[in-house]
Amino acid sequence: MGNMIIGQSGGPTAVINSSLAGAIKAAKVGGIEHIYGMRYGIEGFLQGQVVDLGEYFSDLYDLSLLKRTPSAFLGSCRYKLPSRDKDEETYKKIFELLEKYDIDKFLYIGGNDSMDTIQQLSDYAAEHGRSERFIGIPKTIDNDLPFTDHTPGFGSAAKFIATSMKEMIQDNESFGATDPRIAVVEIMGRNAGWLTGATVLSKDSDCGGPDLIYLPELPFDEDAFIERVEKITREKKSVVVAVSEGLRLADGTLVCNYGIDAAHTDAFGHQQLSGASRMLSNALSFRLGYKSRAIEFSLLQRCATHMASRTDVDEAYNVGYIAVSKILEGETGQMVTIQVDSREPYVAHYELHDVHGIANVEKKVPLEWITPDGAYVTKEFIDYVKPLVIGSINPYYAAGLPKHLKIHKKD
Repeated sequence: MGNMIIGQSGGPTAVINSSLAGAIKAAKVGGIEHIYGMRYGIEGFLQGQVVDLGEYFSDLYDLSLLKRTPSAFLGSCRYKLPSRDKDEETYKKIFELLEKYDIDKFLYIGGNDSMDTIQQLSDYAAEHGRSERFIGIPKTIDNDLPFTDHTPGFGSAAKFIATSMKEMIQDNESFGATDPRIAVVEIMGRNAGWLTGATVLSKDSDCGGPDLIYLPELPFDEDAFIERVEKITREKKSVVVAVSEGLRLADGTLVCNYGIDAAHTDAFGHQQLSGASRMLSNALSFRLGYKSRAIEFSLLQRCATHMASRTDVDEAYNVGYIAVSKILEGETGQMVTIQVDSREPYVAHYELHDVHGIANVEKKVPLEWITPDGAYVTKEFIDYVKPLVIGSINPYYAAGLPKHLKIHKKD
């Protein structure tokens, strides 16, 4: 039996290490002798940065702490493999490294772009009669992978966003004796509004939730936005709006880029988005004359393991475990998916799907789950996301603060 290697890629999540823990556990149960990890994903692997995970995880406590550790334990990257027909040397180098460590099982935890890596490597192996196998483990807070009901990482990010929104609304309502106070809250989501829509969960018996919710699936109309906010200020002193970082005007211009040049893009052509809330908050202050604050949750949305959803943690662990189980059975060129049988009570199971239908494809919020005026989400959206934030997992504390696992050699 050959050895196994696993890597993490793309933006981290609060539960990406739970998938790593599940994979390590399954590898141990499956009798794999050497379980290697890529430092900084496929980019680090190409540089020969490989660690033996057996040095770090000798007992169940280590795996339990790993599940409670934010960010990517192994380190991540945003590296796009070159086209196979234009740069075969890169692929030869990868497979030479696999031979060097006697690795025939390759697993990658990531989102759309990471599944492109699995697709490219599995296709190259098939074209050259190689025996190595490749499996993708889903991960992304954006929840935009197709053929899976949802992705590990989304539930915990949604839980953090809804909780923070609820607390922030309470704060904004503290000052209401005179002029209205407006807050525009910017949520991650380049082209898909799943996370922004999750702010609706803050609406409860003790919280009115956001007054308006704008997703990137529909063109944004600034004039209509200003008019809606002005109307709300005539009825209440506290106004809170949730907007996606990826909001675009009808002509395709990003709201965050309005009037400025485009920012830096990564290897996959993705621009780092930020500033939509600031632009809109400034517009509200200028046109309405009221105090308006721009708020960005930013990276906190994806690294708040202290507020992880238990459902999310468990499913992230399960997809990692199942991925290794399936690769041991001979599967390759596949990604593990989550399929929901019932949302109330919540029941789910796991399947595999050919990675060719997943790589570089984005799943967006159905338009029928957005209200006709484009300024809120429907009950169908709420029913979809509600069970994904259920439960919690307590951190391990030291001196009153959460304890995390760092990658370094043990004594």
